[in-house]
Amino acid sequence: MKKLTLASVLGVFVSITACNEKASQPEPEAAFTYPTTKKQDVVDVYFDEKVADPYRWLEDDRSEKTAQWVKTQNALTQSFLEGIPYKQKISQTLSDLINYEKVGTPFKEGNYIYIYKNDGLQNQYVLYRSKSDSVTDNELEVFLDPNTFSEDGTKSMSNVSFSEDGGLAAYQTSDGGSDWREIVIVDTETKLPVSEPLIDVKFSGISWVGNDGFYYSSYDKPDGSELSAKTDQHKLYYHKIGTPQADDIAVFGHTDAQKHRYVGATVSEDNRYLLISASVSTSGNKLYLQDLSKPDAPLVTVLDHTDSDTYLLHNTDDTLFFITNLNAPNSKIVKVNANAPTPDKWEDLIPETENVLEPSFAGNSIFALYIVDATTQVKQYSLEGKLIRNIELPGIGSAGGFNGKTNDETTFFRFTNYKTPSTSYSFDIATGKTEVFNQPKTAFKPDNFVSSQVFYTSKDGTKVPMMITHHKDTKLDGSNPTILYGYGGFNISLTPSFRATVAAWLELGGVYAVANIRGGGEYGKEWHDAGTQMKKQNVFDDFIAAAEYLIDTKYTSSDYLALNGGSNGGLLVGAVMTQRPDMFKVAIPQVGVLDMLRYHTFTAGAGWAYDYGTSEQSKEMYEYLKAYSPVHNVKEGVQYPATLITTADHDDRVVPAHSFKFAAELQSKQTGPNPTMIRIESDAGHGAGTPTSKVIEQFTDIYGFILYNMGIESL
Repeated sequence: MKKLTLASVLGVFVSITACNEKASQPEPEAAFTYPTTKKQDVVDVYFDEKVADPYRWLEDDRSEKTAQWVKTQNALTQSFLEGIPYKQKISQTLSDLINYEKVGTPFKEGNYIYIYKNDGLQNQYVLYRSKSDSVTDNELEVFLDPNTFSEDGTKSMSNVSFSEDGGLAAYQTSDGGSDWREIVIVDTETKLPVSEPLIDVKFSGISWVGNDGFYYSSYDKPDGSELSAKTDQHKLYYHKIGTPQADDIAVFGHTDAQKHRYVGATVSEDNRYLLISASVSTSGNKLYLQDLSKPDAPLVTVLDHTDSDTYLLHNTDDTLFFITNLNAPNSKIVKVNANAPTPDKWEDLIPETENVLEPSFAGNSIFALYIVDATTQVKQYSLEGKLIRNIELPGIGSAGGFNGKTNDETTFFRFTNYKTPSTSYSFDIATGKTEVFNQPKTAFKPDNFVSSQVFYTSKDGTKVPMMITHHKDTKLDGSNPTILYGYGGFNISLTPSFRATVAAWLELGGVYAVANIRGGGEYGKEWHDAGTQMKKQNVFDDFIAAAEYLIDTKYTSSDYLALNGGSNGGLLVGAVMTQRPDMFKVAIPQVGVLDMLRYHTFTAGAGWAYDYGTSEQSKEMYEYLKAYSPVHNVKEGVQYPATLITTADHDDRVVPAHSFKFAAELQSKQTGPNPTMIRIESDAGHGAGTPTSKVIEQFTDIYGFILYNMGIESL
């Protein structure tokens, strides 16, 4: 038996050492006594096969029985977590590392320069402004402060958008993290609302046309619970300033012939063109064009299928620049005349390369950001497609930004990696001169840590990259507490970025590994598609192989390895822990998609079918889903890792019923002493807008749970 000692806070690294005692935990023969979760006789039939769903009643988020279950489970979880002796030290470490000034990059609207800032522990970022280009603190005034929207910081702000002259601003607010939003419109001089808020808005942008109004999107409020009932037909509206919402014009999606789950609008910078994107799933969109300079101009079809992701990057007069992956899995930029915009008329401007392209525009330049083995390289091009320069970045990591308007002379970008806090830079578009705009001052000491990329081999021979970050003095002896993080879905790329919560784990002596598994977008559409539907097992195999690599190379061992992921990554954790329960000591599935037979019946879940397929699609797809669905693969007589499931009561994207049912299955079947707990946050959603105070509380509990179940007695 051994006792493990971790680092103290704020950069003092102490290597993990062996001693003679272990944290007091239940003896192997003991088991936790969990609250009884009632089973009901509910059976579904899929292609003549009966499937029991005994915890179906937990899907009713308005039920008093469900509320009582939540209360009882939270009481058990908090009782367990309060017994961890070093919770306060973890909390202090997180607070110290989060508590630094975070500054966004400035942008100009009307007569003002705007910038987002968080002084350190503020629950929400504040939007400031200045009439001076220098944007120094003594010249800034508060424009919008969402910390004043609610006492506990649970009301957040997003998608602030300005009219052409900057005289009006529209922004969205969310209560408790819900995807249902309101749009508030204010006069930027008085900062006062000009009308009643627009209500019942969901999955929407705000696209202004001049100063008169804007486009936004939403669904009709569903029958039943607004937090869990299915939303299936997205609609695009135009709101004219000074008129009531009831008079808003339905522009697209309001007829059966135009039924789509996701509809969005983009208005060109010169206000001439409206582009409407319409999708049935999270991948692939149809595209329509309207010339707003011509009264009653028809809606012209650019793309009548969903075989690609295609969007407007910029326009110059009637020349449109599109970013597309149509017949180009890694994406390219094409140009076309708006009078004949269909693909047969497209002309390649920046052709596809072996690396994934994610471009931006500013000052009559295209900035081609390429993902190269999950890190960023940037090239600057003219609108004629001529290479102007390769842009040197501060190091190996992730860059973002390079956004702006046609007449901008300067743009800004951000650079970060797992050990470098996000630093912003100004970039002179004409000369290429780069200067530091804001470099945060944090308690974290990046020079004490190393972050390296490795490539490992998955089950079928595929090479997969992984970034591993740890203290420079870490000994590869198999005893390092390690978090393996992954996502693996929806074409989302996990590129290196600094998070203070991860920095806290590193300061505590842990190893943090991020696997760039299939299903993501790191290597384009082919990499994404290789982890979808009946190829989804590739994602889980890639993650298991990442764990095997960490164990084989002695970064850690099964006794000190935790797996973690959220949303689709929560599915990843749930599937892998049920397939290989022996490999991990701790599992942390966060806001996970865990019932793969019914996910598509909640909120906008049907739109995820491109990645998952559905149980109604075919017998083969049903059988494939059932074979890995975490809720349906918890077995009697198996010792699963110590598990802390996290979810939130206002998560209306991945409804908490997924987590409730998975917890009930694990608690009823877990063998051995490893605890199965569920942590259900109140007044929080899928993650966006979560107040800083709740972030600290959540990660205090997660890190405490991980370390305690690895046998760590003190820090």
